[in-house]
Amino acid sequence: MAIEERVAEAASASAERHGLSLSAWLTRAAENALAVEDGLAAVAEWEAQHGALTAAELAAADAALRTASGARRRPRRKRR
Repeated sequence: MAIEERVAEAASASAERHGLSLSAWLTRAAENALAVEDGLAAVAEWEAQHGALTAAELAAADAALRTASGARRRPRRKRR
């Protein structure tokens, strides 16, 4: 496996900050990316059956995620 030097250096620094080996950090990053893919696929499937989520539903989901994570998330970009 090859990783661009810039990415490898940033990943290594993040792994160190989190007290992880680079391998463990990369595994966690891959698991997170796969979870996001699965979530996006589930939303797309739901929307295909029920219609697109409304702006109000998306805002409610963002608020729930902010509460659950205890962090302030960036506002969602508007759909085109």
